[in-house]
Amino acid sequence: MGKESRQRVLNDNKAQAVGRGMRTSPRKLNLVAQAIRGKTAEQALNELTFSPKRIAKEVKKVLQSAIANAENNHDLDVDDLVVAEASVGKNLTLKRFHARARGRGARVEKPFSQVTIIVEERREEKKVAKKPVRKSGSKPATTKPAESAKETA
Repeated sequence: MGKESRQRVLNDNKAQAVGRGMRTSPRKLNLVAQAIRGKTAEQALNELTFSPKRIAKEVKKVLQSAIANAENNHDLDVDDLVVAEASVGKNLTLKRFHARARGRGARVEKPFSQVTIIVEERREEKKVAKKPVRKSGSKPATTKPAESAKETA
């Protein structure tokens, strides 16, 4: 006798993870999120692993959580996952004061933000590259040897 389970908001081929309380501004976090949007999960993990941004480590944890949710909770294939959405939002802001000259104080704001990553299973068929078709009557272009070599001999 418990509460009824909530209806699923996402489609059956999607999974999400939310990272809250990240100690950075949303503007800086969006730069990292922008780097992984639309990429495969494997490419996104590589991008975050070698990113010089400090917050990329925390975003990587959220992405790994989304991948684990997709695999364990929704039975999706990890190899076909793509980062469908990576949205960033504001969270709380700590207000602090910094001592200044002549007994004054300056306000210092320490923003927090959150990131929501949604991964989607997309099956990508391998595309076979077609060879260029040559006309039956034409021959491939050949280069003639330089006639200057004959003159010197």
